[in-house]
Amino acid sequence: VLDHKNKPFPKLKGKLAWPVKGRLLKKFGSAKKAGRLDGVLIAAREGSMVRSVSHGRVVFADWLRGYGLLLIVDHGEKYLSLYAFNENLYKEVGDWVSAGESIATVGMSGGQQKAGLYFSIRKNGKPVNPIRWCRAVKNGRVG
Repeated sequence: VLDHKNKPFPKLKGKLAWPVKGRLLKKFGSAKKAGRLDGVLIAAREGSMVRSVSHGRVVFADWLRGYGLLLIVDHGEKYLSLYAFNENLYKEVGDWVSAGESIATVGMSGGQQKAGLYFSIRKNGKPVNPIRWCRAVKNGRVG
């Protein structure tokens, strides 16, 4: 497991491990019922481990309409990562997490038809494209 403990989040651009292994189902900016997708949707096996992309502190861990079981990690310097549609959450608000630490399991919460993970990165509350932050996508697969 890579430990980015001493590196500030902005220095990790392009180097982050994906939070789960799977197939990239929907890309950042794809059309959805209301507006555009502000993250990516990764098809993954239900129950698969979801891992934090970097160290930080959990600032939200609860049900949120449209996102199902959602976990949000604050990485400092105004960066957040969001993990939604989970089956289980393993962390609570206030918990510190390391890069690669298990934080949840993939599910279908939030009214999803298929198991998958919604993953988003925000800077100053604005969505940024996770594909630019994580390691290369190969043949439509991540992780």
